[in-house]
Amino acid sequence: MPAVSKGDGMRGLAVFISDIRNCKSKEAEIKRINKELANIRSKFKGDKALDGYSKKKYVCKLLFIFLLGHDIDFGHMEAVNLLSSNKYTEKQIGYLFISVLVNSNSELIRLINNAIKNDLSSRNPTFMCLALHCIANVGSREMAEAFAGEIPRILVAGDTMDSVKQSAALCLLRLYKASPDLVLMGEWTSRVVHLLNDQHMGVVTAAISLITCLSSKNPDEFKTCVSLAVSRLSRIVSSASTDLQDYTYYFVPAPWLSCKLLRLLQCYPPPEDGAVKGRLVECLETILNKAQEPPKSKKVQHSNAKNAILFEAISLIIHYDSEPNLLVRACNQLGQFLQHRETNLRYLALESMCTLASSEFSHEAVKTHIETVINALKTERDVSVRQRAADLLYAMCDRSNAKQIVAEMLSYLETADYSIREEMVLKVAILAEKYAVDYSWYVDTILNLIRIAGDYVSEEVWYRVIQIVINRDDVQGYAAKTVFEALQAPACHENMVKVGGYILGEFGNLIAGDPRSSPLVQFNLLHSKFHLCSVPTRALLLSAYIKFINLFPETKATIQEVLRSDSQIRNSDVELQQRAVEYLKLSSIASTDVLATVLEEMPPFPERESSILAKLKKKKGPGAVSVELEDGKERGELNGGGDRGGDAAIAASNASTPSPSADLLGLRSTAPASGATPSAGSLLVDVFSEAGPSATSAGVNDDGFLSSAPPTVASEDPAPPLPESDELLNKFVCKNNGVLFENQLLQIGIKSEYRQNLGRMYLFYGNKTSVQFVSFNTTVSCPGELQSQLNVQTKTVEPLVEGGAQVQQVINIECLTDFIDAPLLNIKFRYGGALQNISLKLPVTINKFFQPTEMAAADFFQRWKQLSQPQQEAQKIFKASHGMDTEVLKAKLLGLGTALLENVDPNPENYVCAGVIQTKAQQVGCLLRLEPNAQAQPGEQMYRLTLRSSKDTVSQRVCDLLAEQF
Repeated sequence: MPAVSKGDGMRGLAVFISDIRNCKSKEAEIKRINKELANIRSKFKGDKALDGYSKKKYVCKLLFIFLLGHDIDFGHMEAVNLLSSNKYTEKQIGYLFISVLVNSNSELIRLINNAIKNDLSSRNPTFMCLALHCIANVGSREMAEAFAGEIPRILVAGDTMDSVKQSAALCLLRLYKASPDLVLMGEWTSRVVHLLNDQHMGVVTAAISLITCLSSKNPDEFKTCVSLAVSRLSRIVSSASTDLQDYTYYFVPAPWLSCKLLRLLQCYPPPEDGAVKGRLVECLETILNKAQEPPKSKKVQHSNAKNAILFEAISLIIHYDSEPNLLVRACNQLGQFLQHRETNLRYLALESMCTLASSEFSHEAVKTHIETVINALKTERDVSVRQRAADLLYAMCDRSNAKQIVAEMLSYLETADYSIREEMVLKVAILAEKYAVDYSWYVDTILNLIRIAGDYVSEEVWYRVIQIVINRDDVQGYAAKTVFEALQAPACHENMVKVGGYILGEFGNLIAGDPRSSPLVQFNLLHSKFHLCSVPTRALLLSAYIKFINLFPETKATIQEVLRSDSQIRNSDVELQQRAVEYLKLSSIASTDVLATVLEEMPPFPERESSILAKLKKKKGPGAVSVELEDGKERGELNGGGDRGGDAAIAASNASTPSPSADLLGLRSTAPASGATPSAGSLLVDVFSEAGPSATSAGVNDDGFLSSAPPTVASEDPAPPLPESDELLNKFVCKNNGVLFENQLLQIGIKSEYRQNLGRMYLFYGNKTSVQFVSFNTTVSCPGELQSQLNVQTKTVEPLVEGGAQVQQVINIECLTDFIDAPLLNIKFRYGGALQNISLKLPVTINKFFQPTEMAAADFFQRWKQLSQPQQEAQKIFKASHGMDTEVLKAKLLGLGTALLENVDPNPENYVCAGVIQTKAQQVGCLLRLEPNAQAQPGEQMYRLTLRSSKDTVSQRVCDLLAEQF
């Protein structure tokens, strides 16, 4: 760019600026400015033509006056005239004035466009850059209409200078963001992508910003950029700091370009080409290795650049979620940052580990840092870091550490910042319910929650504990005893009084045998809190009193005296007065039988989606599209995981006291195959819907599903399933939660749970754009024979999905008999007027209905021999596509849904499993044996997988599914 000569110093401008700075008051400044404006106006209107230097000087003064906050209503034409000058400094000031003062509606825009066109066609690189900068600065729709076709040609032209290419790429990016419908790449697409191979690093850096933006909107058009991006990244990562001397920042080669390349790759799934994928994995491994090396400089700029690349690489590893080794290494690397002296690094590490905790491969690795995270929760000075630590504890929680995490979060609540207490309360309530093996622990936890942070315990939380107690016979006595003891505290939160009034009113009779908690003692304890409570709580206590009259006739006279008092029947609050009068009359005139009928024990509440979880999602905000998947993950607790046996134990323990709410999946027309009652342990359901526990309409079950509804038929023909549907389906064979599908517009998350032959699936549709989805419609269909093999019922979703928002759909599944195909999910909606039509295979596979079966070695081999018919066995010998990591293999076998039998096979390196597939028609026993040859060299390792079952189609299908996982 030309240097400014001394003659271009504009002494008059310098004097004017000095005068303004020397003004003693605002009035003096305005007076000096008005004088200068009058002088400039007279010069512009004078008969004498001004030379270029004078025009430049006066336009520059006008620009300075405008920047001081004063309106400028003249001088625009003189600025436009400067654009035709052949001097750089004059043209520069002209473009600067136009960029700042001229709006898109100006009458001069046509003259400006003509001047810009002349400069773009001049082939003078300095003038071309000035013109491109002006287009980008104005960025109006008129500019886009005029130059959107010209700039791509300049960008890819072979004779364009590198500096102009950089400006053209960034100018095009600005126009695309302002008016995407006008910037159509078309024939230029491949040539723009190949700018990633340009020798000039500045051009590559500018081009990749443009390509990333374009690929996020049109990924299919720009998918060829993946291999080029990997190639360029590989060259940068493997280079020394001296190789890219001009683009090395504190010993880190091209850090900005590296970050942009890694961010571009996050727009796409893992590369299908094995060579490209291998090269990318090598790059990521190299980045992780470099992070372990001692720093080459002690300056903060070096560590910032190095860590920026590392965190982008970790984000890409998490995005792919397909490389167990990289995920574990990334987790270990982040673990080192948890105790770093830099607060920002600790924050970023906690945030990234929250996402890692949702991956089946890295969840166990994240759990190893639990003590460090707990320490951060207690000792961090920065509230935002403490909040991230709480989020990570919530994300890493499972049955093995639930009690420890809940106890630590409760402990922290006592001193937690007020801004995060409500969210902490919701998370503790969800975790306590989700992983409650012992429901007495759940009751203790919620009552502790109310005691510690009662002001932040919303209605949803205490509603939920009441519903749990009412729906579970085995915990009612303990709950009554515990809440009675809690109410004896001198200072008792009002929410505790609400819970106490409700539970003692229903189940106070279970503890009335103890003289210390006799009926009169219970009543006096509740009534001692009455005058301290708000009107809604007093109304609840009055209902508890009338319940007491039914449970304990000996308290009738005392309670009637209370109801008869002036403070009740003459209460200024209409609701309390009406209750007191009606309850008094009811207790006086009704016979014992009528009273018992009217005041009988509350029926079990119908199971619905948890309002606590819904509240937490709402608090997270519409932008958090995939947070709910973290909230809902159960990583095998329900179907395939280390705690499968735990659910079976709960079910067995509950068999003696069947709960009326045992049908948790809402398919009440189907009886469970075994006599055991399923546990309510992990299902998050709503307590009080708007209607409460009322009878459902004929033909409609508790969740609002039609009891025998055929699949919905859409008006337009659904699209054929995506080519990658089978690959997406295979990802969920051994896991129940995760992201099923994602493109630039839509993200579909999934959370599912299965018990016996019943399943429930939650689909989360997230709008990744800022534009509404309209006419949003989803259809689930069972093609061909699948209609007679699966019964699928869906709940409709809202037809409008706001930008950045997420909607949920619930699907109920009943397995009638064994099956091979998967149901099809079709999604249709309109985005920007264009119809989007996507079809996927729902990840419902036969193994989801496995019930794990524990067997001794003798029983296993006896059954193995019984299933010796050729048609009962399916076997595959295949090459290992991943490393033979013992923990990963075990996790996948457990994720399949079977029980992993230890010390059964004579060869300790082999794995054997057993399970029973539950269908409505029959139960199919299945035995599995996996034989790895781990001693072979990497790349030559093989597996032999053998399945035996009482039904040949099941053996083959499970064998095919499982072989794809290793």
